[in-house]
Amino acid sequence: MSLRTAYPALLAALLFGASTPLAKALTGAVSPLLLAGLLYLGSGFGLALVLAVRRLWRQHASPSDEIGIPRADWPWLLGAILAGGVAGPALLMTGLVTTNAASASLLLNVEGVLTAVIAWVVFKENADRQIVLGMIAIVAGGLLLSWQPGSLQMSVGALLIVGACLCWAVDNNLTRKVSSNDALLLACLKGLAAGLCNTMLALGQGASMPSLAVGAGAMMVGFAGYGVSLALFVVGLRVLGTARTGAYFSVAPLFGVLIAFVIWPEVPSVAFWIAAGLMALGVWLHLRERHEHEHMHEPLDHTHAHRHDEHHRHTHDFPWDGREPHRHPHHHEVMVHKHPHYPDVHHRHSH
Repeated sequence: MSLRTAYPALLAALLFGASTPLAKALTGAVSPLLLAGLLYLGSGFGLALVLAVRRLWRQHASPSDEIGIPRADWPWLLGAILAGGVAGPALLMTGLVTTNAASASLLLNVEGVLTAVIAWVVFKENADRQIVLGMIAIVAGGLLLSWQPGSLQMSVGALLIVGACLCWAVDNNLTRKVSSNDALLLACLKGLAAGLCNTMLALGQGASMPSLAVGAGAMMVGFAGYGVSLALFVVGLRVLGTARTGAYFSVAPLFGVLIAFVIWPEVPSVAFWIAAGLMALGVWLHLRERHEHEHMHEPLDHTHAHRHDEHHRHTHDFPWDGREPHRHPHHHEVMVHKHPHYPDVHHRHSH
């Protein structure tokens, strides 16, 4: 696997990791649940503005380039929104009431594990020993990074946080089912839904809106750390599959700690360097993966941005100006060949 293939997921982790210390600086001025709502609203409204600007820029584009989500994909997307944007944050915020921050940080590492397990067991995504070992190394680094002696306390609150991780794992796997669609549009819809839900829930519990400066700051952090990050995460799902994208995204806490050191300078502990080493080992194991065998592509109809490579040898039933990549509904014929590949949108076959 090349670094170029992995960079969307790694950049998504960097942006999300950076949002954590920046959001932490705002926690004293706004309630946690309302902050979550503002972060998601920032992602949703920010991406909506980007989509509007892009639409104006492409006002003379072919009708085939118009974005949209096929009717068959809406159940998967709604399931992802309900699991990750509604149930997950609600369970997390409820669990945090009775769980200390150190325990919560440790438990949040469960999301990566559950994401991979669901991908491998339920959706039959392929994984060899190297990928499994890489996931273990990354998760072990995350656990070490957030570990504090005597911090892990299993309680009802802790179980609620694990439930939130399960919701986000389900969200990740369901989003993979629709990842061939426009990444900006998917991230925008998820951000708006999650933002409205969390904001209304927070206001219903008596939270007060923060000052204009704090609210605007939270939404700007949300645009980059939740909106752009989620769009890149969707691209990762499209080209890498769920487990591998989830593994790369699990290094987000490392980026968060590094940025926190810049904002609040301190000497990194020995545990930090060990955790960084474990995560680097995990990423290296994933990057050196080479999965190659003869495989058959079943007939497939879908829509996504593409170039006319070996998987896209089709004609067009509309005027085409030769611009690539472009996006339109297209059909894949049966094909049997052999080449290195990952469980992307064209390689979701069994082994």
